[in-house]
Amino acid sequence: MFDVVFSFLGLIVFSPLILAFSLILSFSDGPVIFRQERIGYKGRPFIIYKFRTMRVDAESHGMIPRHAEERNMYLTPFGGFLRAHHLDELPQLWNVLKGDMSFVGPRPERQYFIDQINRETDDYRYIYLMRPGVTSYATIYNGYTDTMEKMLKRLEYDLEYLDRRTVFTDLWIMLKTLFSVFSGKKF
Repeated sequence: MFDVVFSFLGLIVFSPLILAFSLILSFSDGPVIFRQERIGYKGRPFIIYKFRTMRVDAESHGMIPRHAEERNMYLTPFGGFLRAHHLDELPQLWNVLKGDMSFVGPRPERQYFIDQINRETDDYRYIYLMRPGVTSYATIYNGYTDTMEKMLKRLEYDLEYLDRRTVFTDLWIMLKTLFSVFSGKKF
């Protein structure tokens, strides 16, 4: 109920920003919204929505590199701003409203990377017990995962969250995320 109510309110409150960003992005080549299949609750695929931050040709030679310095070559100038302030994730409020995601939970991953993680450990299956989230404990403390080591550390944090999750933990994670975003912390 919390997710539905607050995602609906978030879409209303942030609608001026969403509209402004959509207008700015509509003047560039390509779609305004980036859509990508991710794996969610109970291992079901869903489409995640974000503002497009990369050039249209970013995946023309295969997957976008996970290492930041290589990946940043594909960022558009406005996309870099959106991503630096995590504003590219505002459309995920729609994912939360639809029930694909929650505000707090493990970040949804692409099947390709799940397959890589599964070669290292069989613990990823426990992630499917939770709805994926817009933010997580792992996001705050582990940041963007661009190496297998960080992916496994994120998994460790997510499994710890699974064992200890409460409404108060979720509220703390959401407040910590908001503080990090508004203070300009990079993660």
